[in-house]
Parts: sequence; C-alpha cells; structure tokens
Amino acid sequence: MKIVVGEGSCGIAAGAQKVRKALEKENLGGAVLTIAGCIGMCYLEPIVDIYEDDKEVKRLVRVTEQDAKKIAEYAQTGNEDIISDLLVSDEDKEFLSKQTRIALRRCGIINPEELDDFVNADGYSALKKAITTMTPEEVIEVIKVSGLAGRGGAGFPTWFKWNAARQSEGEEKYLICNADEGDPGAFMDRAVIESDPHNLIEGMLIGAYAIGASNAVVYVRAEYPLAIRRLERAIEQATQAGYLGDNIFGTDFCCKMTIKAGAGAFVCGEETALIESLEGHRGMPRLKPPFPAQSGYWRKPSNINNVETFANVSWIINNGGEAFAAMGTEGSKGTKVFAVTGKIKRSGLVEIPMGKTLSDVIFDIGGGMKGDKEFKAVQMGGPSGGCIPASLIDTVIDYKALGATGAIMGSGGMVVMDESTCMVGMAKFFLDFTAKESCGKCVHCRIGTTRMLEILARITDGNGRDGDIELLEELCYGIKDGALCGLGQTAPNPVLTTIKYFRDEYEAHINEKTCPAGECASLIEYSIVADKCKGCTLCARNCPVNAISGEVKSTHTINTEKCIKCGKCIQNCRFDAIIKR
Repeated sequence: MKIVVGEGSCGIAAGAQKVRKALEKENLGGAVLTIAGCIGMCYLEPIVDIYEDDKEVKRLVRVTEQDAKKIAEYAQTGNEDIISDLLVSDEDKEFLSKQTRIALRRCGIINPEELDDFVNADGYSALKKAITTMTPEEVIEVIKVSGLAGRGGAGFPTWFKWNAARQSEGEEKYLICNADEGDPGAFMDRAVIESDPHNLIEGMLIGAYAIGASNAVVYVRAEYPLAIRRLERAIEQATQAGYLGDNIFGTDFCCKMTIKAGAGAFVCGEETALIESLEGHRGMPRLKPPFPAQSGYWRKPSNINNVETFANVSWIINNGGEAFAAMGTEGSKGTKVFAVTGKIKRSGLVEIPMGKTLSDVIFDIGGGMKGDKEFKAVQMGGPSGGCIPASLIDTVIDYKALGATGAIMGSGGMVVMDESTCMVGMAKFFLDFTAKESCGKCVHCRIGTTRMLEILARITDGNGRDGDIELLEELCYGIKDGALCGLGQTAPNPVLTTIKYFRDEYEAHINEKTCPAGECASLIEYSIVADKCKGCTLCARNCPVNAISGEVKSTHTINTEKCIKCGKCIQNCRFDAIIKR
C-alpha cells in the first residue's frame, strides 16, 4: 500500500504538510508514505490518495491532521468504514473523469521530487526517441502535423517558431521557457512545474534538439518558490542521470539548463520584454523585427514557448502528431489547460480537448455556481482577455470562436462570475492591474490605461458623466491601435467586452447612480427594517466600525456616514432585517 499526500501549493496552503507530518507519527502498517503534486481538484484539498499495486483505490478529500489516525487504522485493517466520511463523492469524481489529460497526465500522480517516478511513468522515452532515431527536421515535422500552437496566449504555430530558429544562422542558439504566468487567477504553469518538472525539462530538451540549441533557460516568477525548488532539484537529478549535459543518450547532442527567477512583471509575458529581463535590463518590449528567432537572447537566435506548450511535446513525440491533431477543432488542435476560479463550485485545473464549450467546463466539470446562483459571465484570458456573457455559454473553446466574442484564449485563466458581480467593477479591477503593470515605454499604454482607469473609478464612485462610455470606447481603440506590445494592445479588452455585453450596467451607474449588482460601495446603502428587527444586537456586536446602535430587544439603526458597507451585518442577521439597496 502507498499513501500519497498532494503537496502542490494549493494543498500545502490547505494544510497538506501538516497532514503528512501527522501521518508520519502514526503506525501505517507497512504502507509507504509519499507525496505528489496537484491533481487539480483544488477545491477539495488537502487530498490523500491510497494506492494498492500501483493503482489508486481510495481518494480522501478535505483531510485534516485529526484524520491521520483514521487513515492509519484503515492502513492496518483495510476497514473502509473507518474512512467513509473522507471518500470523494461520485459527483466530484466527474471533475476528473470528464477531462482529457496530456499536459497534466502525471500531475498529482507521481512524486515530483523523485526522478525514478518520472522515468517509470515513461519519462525521457520521447527524448531518447527524438535524439536517437529522428533528425531535428523530423521532430519539427511531427510538431507541425500535431497542430500544436503556443499555449501562452498568442496561439502561434509551435513548429513555425522552431523552424525559424532552426534555419537561423549561428552556432550559438537559446531555447527559453516562459514560466512568468502573470495573469490574476492563472496557475496552470505553476502546477505543471510543481507536479511534473521533468516533463517540462524533457519537452524543452526536445525543442532544443530541434532548433540546434545547447543552452536552455527557464524564466519563472520569483513568487513561485516551490516550483523553483522542485525544478532546481529536477535539473540536478537529470544532469546526474545524463539526461541533461553532454552527449545525452550517447549522441552528439549537448544541452545545459538554468533557471532565472523574474521579478513578476506582467509585461515579461511578452517575449522580447522577457529577453530584456533575462539580460539584466528592465523588462520592456523591443521593436520587431528582428524577431527572437533571428536576434533574441544576447542577440543570438532564440525560441520562446510557455510551460504548457513544452508539457505537450513528449506526448506528441511518443504518440505521433496525428494523435494530437485528432483532438480539437480544425483550427485549434489538441487539449488546453484552464485554471477555473471565481464563483464556481469546483475550482481547479481543467484540461479538455479544444472544441468543448464553456458550458462543458463551467457546468459539467465545474458543477455550476456556488450557492446555485445565476451564471452571469466568464472572463477568459486574464486581464488581456474579455468577458463572455451567459447568453454565449455555448461558445466553443477554440481560438477563432473565443476571438469572435471579443475575448481571447490567453494562457488559460477562466474567472467565473455570478449575478452578484458588478461588470463595471470587474473591468476596473483588470484595468487597475494592466495600468500598474504597463512598462511605460509607449504613451498609448502608459497614459491611456491610466485615463481609462480614472474614468472607471469615477463611474463606480457614482460620479459618472454623460459621454463617459463613448470616451472609454475611443480610448480603447486608440490604445489597441497605438500600443507597442501585446499588453497595451489587449488591455482594453475587458472594458470593450463589458461595454458590449453589459452596457446597461454602465448606464445604470452613470444615469441612475446605482450598481445593479449591489457591489460598488459608493452606490449602495444598508438599512434596518424596523418591523423585522428583534434587537438581538448581533449586527451591532459584529460591526467593525461601530456604525450600528440600539438597545437590546429594540429596533437598531445604522449610521450611514460611519458604515463601510462590509456586509457583516447582513451575514450575521438571523431575521432578514437588514437590506442593501
């Protein structure tokens, strides 16, 4: 028997390490205790899986330190009744059963800190196949047949970038992995590195072989300490085992790999800004051409792909480009990983074939809205993406269909919103992010996003004016047309899509000075209904600013000038005596 504790960042945050340490103190009846990364069911963490004969037989969810004794007793006796209250439900099993996993195929299954686990799960077999039986051109052809497009957001054909770098003159070339992942709500790349770091290394090595690079660099944000630590360990293990370094698998192919921890600038998701940061400069985009394939890192031919792109490569080499291309749609092949967050019942990592619909992800896999509230919209592609309304819930997930809505695929962030979300406030949230993350190199992005944010803040504060919507649209198109890089060119998307689909909310904020969702603090007011208030004092006792007064068993009142509109009074009232309007 093997007991596996899920120790990705989500699991650790929920208490997985405490669970493991508690299990270490118990008599596990000879069972082996080990760890894995994130299986993707973040909403059920901490998760403990029990294996027999290398087959998972029990998945325990929301495990606490106190449950360690139950698990130990089960390990000793095999009596399932002891852990019955911890077993994952049949309904929650659908979260994984309805997915198709390629990039995530080993995540949450193997120990990310043990090379043998990866090798025993077919690891490095694709690298061996590629460099011992295929030419670089044949590798590129397989990737071309697969239809693999960059999963970092742009969706550019991977083979084309590899081929351009391959054909560029120069003996010294670089292969770079973009693991910066700056989108709010996105954690796909982090999970892959934390859970299956050797898969990234193998994909990168195959890419390096294809373009003729002997140096590979992973640019990862410093806010991912666990990912960095596990990747460092994996690089050390792979080097010692001969998968990295000189004469790999006895061939002439040599490649070393290093890690660069970035400062977490969103603009470094743009490849030339990333290169500037790698070279020790401020992360600001370069003018193109020349493109990185001709003049990139240290002005040498370079290729950049993100983590998820590389995570697919070894599977494609082993299974053939045709197998990958058989999944998805005509213009969008294979699978895509999404980080599903927000007002959804089952949040976590989802990998599905392109061609599924938003409804498939949000309702079939994600289980619908928390509290069974009404689905309102989903933000696709992070701050560079756009809001897709409930009326378009059957939109197919591929690059073309999502683009037609005004949103983008992006790197895979999917923020789900219900009826309580203010769409003007959501647009302001993303504009606040992009305005702060603008590198400042071009006026359109630096000044334009700031002016847009000021207008949105004015609207949500109740000071909107006639013409603000039209002014926002004018600024949006000016920024899109004039910005230097992708950050500025896509920054207006959340504003444009929310105006397109939720213009009535903008008009209500401006003309009626109301927030239909009841979320903008400046436009709402709390009051107590006299004939419902029982004078229990719960609201007054829980008010953080003492804005509620009244005697026991008498009607209370709210001082609207002191009220900070936190909503704690409504949460604590047992008689529905407090209303928000």
